[in-house]
Amino acid sequence: MRDVAGHAGVSVGTVSNVLNRPEAVSPATRERVQAAIAALGFVRNESARHLRAGRSRVIGLIVLDIANPFFTDLARGVEEVANAAGLAVILCNSDGQPAKEAAHLEVLTEQRVQGVLITPTPELSAEIDTLRTRGTPVVLVDRRANGPDQCALAVDDVLGGRLAADHLLEAGHERIAFIGGTGGLPQLRERYEGVVAAVRDHTADQDALTVLTPAGLTVAGGREAASRLLGLPAGRRPTAAICANDLLALGVLQEMVRQGVRVPEEFAIVGYDDIDYAAAAAVPLTSVRKPRHELGRRAAELLLDEAAGGDGEHPHVHQQLVFSPELVVRESSTVRHRRAATT
Repeated sequence: MRDVAGHAGVSVGTVSNVLNRPEAVSPATRERVQAAIAALGFVRNESARHLRAGRSRVIGLIVLDIANPFFTDLARGVEEVANAAGLAVILCNSDGQPAKEAAHLEVLTEQRVQGVLITPTPELSAEIDTLRTRGTPVVLVDRRANGPDQCALAVDDVLGGRLAADHLLEAGHERIAFIGGTGGLPQLRERYEGVVAAVRDHTADQDALTVLTPAGLTVAGGREAASRLLGLPAGRRPTAAICANDLLALGVLQEMVRQGVRVPEEFAIVGYDDIDYAAAAAVPLTSVRKPRHELGRRAAELLLDEAAGGDGEHPHVHQQLVFSPELVVRESSTVRHRRAATT
């Protein structure tokens, strides 16, 4: 800054004003300082600035699995809001591992981020509360809060599971599978609960629902689950599956096609999240749509409002928002009626 000031013939304070409060400097002086900055290739030391200000121009985003396009779309919504506010986003991937999540939270604390958006691992960690105690806002994304003293955004996944199951049951399927398990993440448990409620309303048959827990919520996990389904005796084998996410559904579809099973004529598939790949699959997937982009945008807006303490006249108020999912029906669960041949 001293070099820039000397080159422009102004004080160091004037250079600081140009960088931080440009409206306080006359246009002619501002142009002279900006020309000196360009000529010298000056880049401000943001780390030093963060130390003086007490926090950075950065927010943190911790997701479970960035390989899942659901989180990619969510991150884009976060980034849009952050960029419009002149902030950057540090993206962290926890892989659903509490130790990895805790390590990311520690690094973000050291970076003095303005706040953290997080899709937590199955159990809410103590590190989240510690961060909030230190004055750093934390907003839960795609997860309900335990109480009213924290912002959180979730989707009604019980409803989502019910929508998927009702669709298949109304189409005449008497045996369906839920692929994703009944434990682990609360979101998956809620989807399972919705499926169970729909099946119980439809039939008293105890064998109407088969539950499979794959090794991972991935395409490979879906292929594995489909292979296990096809290994069941014909009399017990489900004729349709509800998958806990679209990656699993894509894996099921791949294995069914590989094994020569016609989708949906012989086996129907419903996914969850409605990522872009769902509609682009060889057999377009029916899926429960979650507002991925909107989740990211609204979460970032709540975080920035909390970090700023509101807008002066309206102090920040914690909100717990719950979005409604919708079923998007495509070819993977509906048999298209063919026209009769003409002569």
